[in-house]
Amino acid sequence: MKKISKNRKERLRKGIILLPNLVTTAAMFAGFYAIIAAIDGNFRNAAIALFVAMFMDGLDGRVARMTSTESDFGKEYDSLSDMVSFGLAPALVVYQWGVVRISEYGVVWGRLGWMAAFIYAVACALRLARFNTRNLATGKRYFQGLPSPSAAALVASMIWLGARMELEGISVLALGLGVTVLAGLLMVSNFSYYSFKDLNLGGRIPFAYVILVPLVFILISLDPPVVLLIMSSVYALSGPTMAGWRFFAKRRQRQLID
Repeated sequence: MKKISKNRKERLRKGIILLPNLVTTAAMFAGFYAIIAAIDGNFRNAAIALFVAMFMDGLDGRVARMTSTESDFGKEYDSLSDMVSFGLAPALVVYQWGVVRISEYGVVWGRLGWMAAFIYAVACALRLARFNTRNLATGKRYFQGLPSPSAAALVASMIWLGARMELEGISVLALGLGVTVLAGLLMVSNFSYYSFKDLNLGGRIPFAYVILVPLVFILISLDPPVVLLIMSSVYALSGPTMAGWRFFAKRRQRQLID
């Protein structure tokens, strides 16, 4: 029997793991569809597609770990998918939803609008670059800066609610663009956000806790855009809130010592 050379074996090992990268591709497709839906003026479907992308983004890593198919290629591909789904897609959806209409109030408003969309997109790129080069020794319990999927959730739920209620006027559009800029700035901030990665989903929990999962879904189903906007806003503000609480706690402790 002919022996396979070492180089030949290395070439055979090389390739793309299908399952987790297929889920990543689905997340990218959802982000791409959000852009197409926004161009067609269907902002409800665009927002829903962004939430589908978030679900798929959270699933691909778990699939890779469960099947022991984690790879450097998968990590890089996931990062590029995140840039499309949570960077470019929300920025372009915001552009179609807010910037196009706010331009009717003057050239200055139009320029401020597309600058707000660009700030969000570039902030997401910086956030992902920092995440990819982070020091793993710092631990995984907290994220540095608002995660890009959470920023996209804030923008998507805001647009979903605005489209459903048919909110118009320069004040509403300016507020929406302000929220977009805020989401971008929080992504590149140094605020700590709980990652939920230390939760042991495979461990045993009290039986009563099982009811919490369907309760969350029931709560969201009551009014998806409102509930999702509240949840994403609370999480986005949790970083600055905890930083402020720690600052005043340390200040008060120093005063007591003095």
